[in-house]
Amino acid sequence: MNFLSTLFLNFNKKNISFLTIFGLFSIGCHTALGQAPYDFNKLIDLSNSLNAARLKVEKDTSWHKMEVGANFNQGSFSPQWTGGGVSSIGIGVLFNALFEKKKGKNSWRNDLQTQYGFAKNEGQGSRKNMDRIFFDTKYNRDVSSKCALFANINFQSQFAGGFDYSLNADSVMIKRKVSRFAAPAYFTQSIGMEYKPADYFFLDLAPGAFRQTIVWDKNLYVNTPDQNNYGVAIGKRIHYELALMQIVANFNKDITKQMNLKFRYQLYSSLIDPSQIDSRLDASVTAKLNKYMNVNLSAILVYNEDQSANIQLAQGLNIGFLYSF
Repeated sequence: MNFLSTLFLNFNKKNISFLTIFGLFSIGCHTALGQAPYDFNKLIDLSNSLNAARLKVEKDTSWHKMEVGANFNQGSFSPQWTGGGVSSIGIGVLFNALFEKKKGKNSWRNDLQTQYGFAKNEGQGSRKNMDRIFFDTKYNRDVSSKCALFANINFQSQFAGGFDYSLNADSVMIKRKVSRFAAPAYFTQSIGMEYKPADYFFLDLAPGAFRQTIVWDKNLYVNTPDQNNYGVAIGKRIHYELALMQIVANFNKDITKQMNLKFRYQLYSSLIDPSQIDSRLDASVTAKLNKYMNVNLSAILVYNEDQSANIQLAQGLNIGFLYSF
């Protein structure tokens, strides 16, 4: 037994010495050739997207997308045109900007969407057919790979005055101003939990969201539906409202190489009257015809009893110039 033990120990010592010498020889050879002992760039083909994706680590990012667009439409008829018709011209412009920045567990997202357009029919003057201001800024703090705590501020309004056009008994065209900038406007602050299973979709849950409805022009109330003044008390400019729950679902994805689908749904349930639920859906599909031309179909669906007892729908189809950078 002693003989076997002595032989085993001598064998191990010889192997250890051999491995040590071999290792030092290998390191010396690599050093002599001017290479690191382990050059992974030589062992792994990082130009291969699959290998690169496996080795990719999460890091700080900064990303933005900006869009400038315009569309134009026109039609005219000579006095001799027997088929009937009204000459018209229409122009619309848009500017959108989306900025996202991530640093560690913290991220910041700013989203600005603006649209304005008008149409002019012969004998009727100019009338706006698009008008929207949307700004959303949000800070996130990750708690897991798919969930984060957030603080959010949102503002929505329009640029110019809006009018209700109708005919009186004498068939004389009249118009009543029913809106303008900051009349109405909606300013909302919220904190809550975000669920983001994919880069193109997130769902926000915000109990206790705080909203201010603003009607800065006190003279508008006589023209608003049912003289309800968008829920703001007559003689006041701001109505304060606390939510039992606010839910926001946001989707923005290129569903094909040439087509983008975007929607934002907002549900707001008041703490005073939880059964009174305000809903708003903004959706658009944009298809690129070439590098600078696109077709855009958009729709806004609103149900808000402070505005109207009916469901409101605004829809537009535009073909025009769009530049992204």
